[in-house]
Amino acid sequence: MHLIVRYVRPYFKRMGLGLTIKLLGTVMDLLLPYILAHIIDDITPLQDMGLVVRWGLVMLACSFLAIAGNVIANRMAAWVARETTRRLRHDLFRKISYLSNRQIDGFTVPSLISRMTTDTYNIHRMVGMMQRIGIRAPILVVGGVAVTITLDPVLALVLTCMLPVILCIVYLVSRRSIPLFDGLQRSVDKMVRVVRENASGVRVIKALSRSEGEKERFEGVNRQVMRDENRANMVMAFSKPAMNLTLNLGLVLVVLVGAHRVNSGLCGPGVITAFLTYFTIILNAMMSVTRVLTMWSKALASAERIETVLAAPDELTVQTLPARDETAHIVFENVNFSYNHKENNLEGINFTLNRGESLGIIGPTGSGKSTLAGLLMRFYDVDSGSIRVNGRDVRSWDLKALRDCFGVVFQNDILFKKSIGENIRIGRNLSMERLEQAAKDAQAAFFVEETGGMDASLEARGANLSGGQKQRLLIARALAGRPEVLILDDSSSALDYQTDARLRRTIHSEYGDTTTVIIAQRVSSVKNCGRILVLEEGKMLGFGTHRELMESCRLYREISRLQMGEGEAV
Repeated sequence: MHLIVRYVRPYFKRMGLGLTIKLLGTVMDLLLPYILAHIIDDITPLQDMGLVVRWGLVMLACSFLAIAGNVIANRMAAWVARETTRRLRHDLFRKISYLSNRQIDGFTVPSLISRMTTDTYNIHRMVGMMQRIGIRAPILVVGGVAVTITLDPVLALVLTCMLPVILCIVYLVSRRSIPLFDGLQRSVDKMVRVVRENASGVRVIKALSRSEGEKERFEGVNRQVMRDENRANMVMAFSKPAMNLTLNLGLVLVVLVGAHRVNSGLCGPGVITAFLTYFTIILNAMMSVTRVLTMWSKALASAERIETVLAAPDELTVQTLPARDETAHIVFENVNFSYNHKENNLEGINFTLNRGESLGIIGPTGSGKSTLAGLLMRFYDVDSGSIRVNGRDVRSWDLKALRDCFGVVFQNDILFKKSIGENIRIGRNLSMERLEQAAKDAQAAFFVEETGGMDASLEARGANLSGGQKQRLLIARALAGRPEVLILDDSSSALDYQTDARLRRTIHSEYGDTTTVIIAQRVSSVKNCGRILVLEEGKMLGFGTHRELMESCRLYREISRLQMGEGEAV
């Protein structure tokens, strides 16, 4: 609730104006039955047609003001809801962008997508509905009761007796429904995850004939969403018939008591007509309250989920750590790291790189190669030890300044639905000449020209490119900023050996001052690096040149001979 108030607060003045207009329009609605009762009981017996027409025109004016007021107020409410949600989505997106990788792993990407879309939409609907119906309905209820008291206090007492029962129903339903809607959103998170996995892995699923299995998996999470939604909706559905029963019993009592009072001459038929109209207004208003209650329950559950993300602490804060007077460009000193804080994923990592040197990292799948690169760029913080760049611990760097030092191609990197030039530039202030030179250095210039140049459009995730073309564009993106440190994480797996060799020669000759870290599965991709680090199960098995490792590291020797044969391995 605090979250919603915080984001609505800047629009309180506009909301106040809109609610004032809504109040005036609602008062006009409440006056109509009162005027009708006056016409029936007081004007009609006078048999003055002119007076009837004049009061009829007053009713027409009230109707026009009610419609105009509601339309204007509803448009203002829609604007407030739209702007509130826009600001909320902006802040949520910004917060997600600065979460640490550990926090993202905790929330999970599907859950963050669901919070950004479904949960913010629930709040959007609630903010708009509260201004349109959430204010109008209580005014109609309270105003209707107040007017009926002036018409006939005895009949109003019948109506008033129904309100405590209704409030009790609202409280019980609300208390039960909010946890159920929270559970529903968690089920939606799971469904989003399955859909996301299927959408990104559709080629693998088709290739392995797993379509039926994935349909069954989706059917399972879909049914879970259905069951959770049914449970929540069944609780909410109880409120409508319960309120209907209560109010209609009250309506029956009004008719019985009213008939007795008219027969006794205590009130006129116009009062009964007005009373029935007010009862209908109040009944419809209470039905609106049940709709608001449903939306309120959903929005509160969504607000709690969003607030959890927005309130997440900044884990990657800048720490005050002493700098070292050292000439080395990159230093890993006794680095230990664990994703789950139970078993180390990296343990006892020690090595030093000077500026301009190249490091190849090789090892079996899951040995910690990409994790090491993530620690260097501070996507995660080490559990113990230190990582230094230019003598400063990465935890003491401003994150933007640190990451500006790097050009990186990740193992599963992304191309956006933009032009080739924009995919290489990616928001940086780079000239067209620099983009073209980076494409040339990445061995991508030829196919870029064939595709239509830097202005050629790409599909989402580069779907209109081959695997090798994607990798060359991603390498061009990393080279374009002339980084201090270039990290290539298995970024040449789709390149043929000849293109891979040309790429490595170009990087060596044109980017001599850049420290290069190459993570690869191929020995041929790292054998010419100045240093090679061999990892297995998060531990260093070897560190040295290709020749040194062929003599001293059993695992490296086996990988090299398996890939290159006995003669080529040396």
